[in-house]
Amino acid sequence: MQLALGLVLLVAVSASPAVLAQRPASAFDRGASLQAWQHPGLSAVLAGCASPPAPFSIGGGRSASEDTAAAPPEPEMPPPSPGIPGVIAAGQDWKVVWSWEGNNADGIIPGDDGTLLFANNDASNVMQLDPATGLASIVHSDTNTGGALSRSNSGALFLAVRGLGVGIEQLEPRREMFASTIDGEPLECVGGVMNDLAADARGGVYFTVSGSGLYHADPEGVVTEYGEGIARANGVVLSPDEETLYVTNGPVVLAFDVMGDGALANQREFGALRGGQGGDGSTVDSEGRLYVSTGSSVDVFSPDGGFLGSIAGPDGLHGVTFGGPDKMNLYGIVFYGVWGTPSARNRVIEIPMLAQGYLERAK
Repeated sequence: MQLALGLVLLVAVSASPAVLAQRPASAFDRGASLQAWQHPGLSAVLAGCASPPAPFSIGGGRSASEDTAAAPPEPEMPPPSPGIPGVIAAGQDWKVVWSWEGNNADGIIPGDDGTLLFANNDASNVMQLDPATGLASIVHSDTNTGGALSRSNSGALFLAVRGLGVGIEQLEPRREMFASTIDGEPLECVGGVMNDLAADARGGVYFTVSGSGLYHADPEGVVTEYGEGIARANGVVLSPDEETLYVTNGPVVLAFDVMGDGALANQREFGALRGGQGGDGSTVDSEGRLYVSTGSSVDVFSPDGGFLGSIAGPDGLHGVTFGGPDKMNLYGIVFYGVWGTPSARNRVIEIPMLAQGYLERAK
């Protein structure tokens, strides 16, 4: 039976996206891919850095004991949401549309025809999920521990590569490494872990490195660092008009003005998070409101930085996007268990909205 399942998975990974059969979560291997900081070859790469970064790790890691292999308690769903005018009606509940093992749902964005795309960190692939059926297919494989996605308004799809050889890879319309160096050195030399990204209309990509900061790769893949004092940079997203870039930094959201060439200026505090442990994946709606996952909620801000309210979520809520046929649902990513151990689990959850996601760009 195990051999047969392995053959099925091999065929699925090798086939073109158009012919992949949709399958439930249990049909897919959770994987065991390594992030760069876990890789035994990292020390050799860092030895060539002009200023090697400080060690970085995430709790749990590969050294965790096997006594965490038992399935963890499922996170409790919050009570029905209070209403936020124009954003969400009172009494709405989250529901689970995908649930599987490992650190295997990250960087979620809307796909075509009401589907969702997300990167699987541990399984090194990208999946397309139909939330109406709970079935998914692999659309990109061998992604070297890819962990976040962004699609520009021209349709180019980019992936944050977290394995050794970190960088930004373009997956569509053609697949190639887009940016992997800074000032002539590998991106590993900045330290931390590649986290989130936001593709712009100029052909560039903004990205964050947890433990390091905020960066922009221009259309030629040349990387520049921006900002000061933002080592906790995490979620990153552009406003609908792409004149403002929002970046979470622990308990606050920062904003930057976007210049004509993609450069960033005027770093400022945009808003303080109120509903959870710290800012993570973010999205915007058609009215320019900002939605930030916080670890246990989605905090909502007006375009001028006014706090509008929190949509409570389960503990472990670390990513958010609009999706569905008309982008009238909000989707969140939930992680629970112990990171890097057999107990690790993830979910994709959904809640109906009054607000509509921004239609001209996926994220």
